[in-house]
Amino acid sequence: MSLRDKIINESLKLFSLQGFLSTSLQDILKAANTSKGGFYNHFQSKEALFFHVLDEARRIWRDRNLAGLDQIQDPVDKIKQLLVNFCERYLKDSENFPGGCVFITLMVELVDQRPHLANEINKGWVGFKRFIQRHLEAGKSSGTLRSDVNTEAVTEMLFAGILGASVNYGVEKSDASLGKTVHSLIDYLDKLKP
Repeated sequence: MSLRDKIINESLKLFSLQGFLSTSLQDILKAANTSKGGFYNHFQSKEALFFHVLDEARRIWRDRNLAGLDQIQDPVDKIKQLLVNFCERYLKDSENFPGGCVFITLMVELVDQRPHLANEINKGWVGFKRFIQRHLEAGKSSGTLRSDVNTEAVTEMLFAGILGASVNYGVEKSDASLGKTVHSLIDYLDKLKP
């Protein structure tokens, strides 16, 4: 692994545990086993590093959560699989995210103090909600969801459930509680079938 990649990966772990603002440059240097010169050879600033860490977090999120979705035809079943992936492949990834969902950690910390950085995280959340709603709409069109389903409301409910599950899992680290929450969301989707 290159020094640049090591700095990004170690920073991702630190940001997951401590947040961006509470992670010092010294923490990053120590975790990556490098010097200030090694750091500044690859990044202009800690904020510049933030964007690279965010890109890596997004790449891992896509890899973990979208796995196998292209093999599923039914758009609602794709959402269900995404929920399972989120639970089993993403939230439980303590190697990359020892503190839990890095997006939630960063959003809570940055929304008031560094809104321009929080806005970058929110772009991903907006895209994720669009993904869910697009698949719900496709489910209505294909007849796998009832025609009276308010896809905007269901999208918001699923997104809020995912956020809640993430926060609870970050605090409790309870596989049983996480599984119960995710399966409740899946059961809710099943109740929207015609």
